[in-house]
Amino acid sequence: MTTFGIEEEFFLVDPRSLRPAGLADTVVHDLSTDAEAPGFVTHEFLASQLERSTAVFTELAEAEADLAGFRSELAATARMHGVLAVGTGTTFDADAAPTLTDSARYQRIGAGVRGVVRDHQICATHVHVGVPSREAGVHALNCVRVWLPTLMALTGNSPFWRGRETGFDSWRAVIMRRWATTGCPPAFADAADYERRIRRLVGVGATVDTATVAWYARLSEAYPTLEVRVADAQLDLAPTLLLAALTRALVVTGLAEAERGAPPPEVEHELLDAALWHASRDGIQGKLLDPASRQLVAARAVTGNLLRYIDDALDASGDRSRVIALLERLWRIGTGAQQQQRYFRAGGLPGLRTLVESSSA
Repeated sequence: MTTFGIEEEFFLVDPRSLRPAGLADTVVHDLSTDAEAPGFVTHEFLASQLERSTAVFTELAEAEADLAGFRSELAATARMHGVLAVGTGTTFDADAAPTLTDSARYQRIGAGVRGVVRDHQICATHVHVGVPSREAGVHALNCVRVWLPTLMALTGNSPFWRGRETGFDSWRAVIMRRWATTGCPPAFADAADYERRIRRLVGVGATVDTATVAWYARLSEAYPTLEVRVADAQLDLAPTLLLAALTRALVVTGLAEAERGAPPPEVEHELLDAALWHASRDGIQGKLLDPASRQLVAARAVTGNLLRYIDDALDASGDRSRVIALLERLWRIGTGAQQQQRYFRAGGLPGLRTLVESSSA
């Protein structure tokens, strides 16, 4: 069965103000260092962030148990230091000038992007799916790219910026647009085309290496995987698991289509880019771009089309029933952004604090 792994980023925040707290060094140090423990924890760009990369999974149930165990450990460790660990694309409020992690690479990136650093206070969820070769991975990437707006809509979780509602489900996606390379990757002819074009970007626009090419989907430079990076960090496990299952099924479908010699879906780059902006604003509450018709269609209908597209892959992995249940939950309670908005509108900052505390328990 096709393998996958997940990278989850978290903010450490003050429990009262929900502003970032630069304690990642301390919290990362105190997390379990058991050599037998799966996955690993690292610092991220900001001193208020950390990232946890899982081990490699074949079953969604494995991922759920692993992620739940780590989140519990992280929550307890953070609370021990007087902060909350929160999965959110942006914090409710933000620092005027964030502190970068003391790393030569991060300092170099910060120097290159200059004033962008002030607003680049964001966290994401990444899913890696195993591919047999970079050639096969490029074919899969050409299929996955057209569904990135749908995945974004299902995982928006950053409705606030500097203490105010933005009107967007994913303000993180808006902030990301300031990066030199972001959004939907172009379609590629083959692996050689991909390698040539991604390496030409190095040195241009603060792209210090290929790892800083920030497309929402790309081939990993470190692992034999296709990495999807479109989602905000998530409050709880359910949307993370949904994202992982859908992403794996999309990659598997793309690989199967390549084997059959089927051409990838053709959607113009500019249309996908506009659709990403549209999805970051409205999430699942409005319409999304349907890759087949290239028209805006109700979000539920587009999601249904996605499920039909990945039908065989969901059956092969045994994830169909879980995906349907997770989607039903999503339609019922909304995305993380909708939940944050609902709690804030009902109770202001104390109301939002209630949601954040429960999500980091």
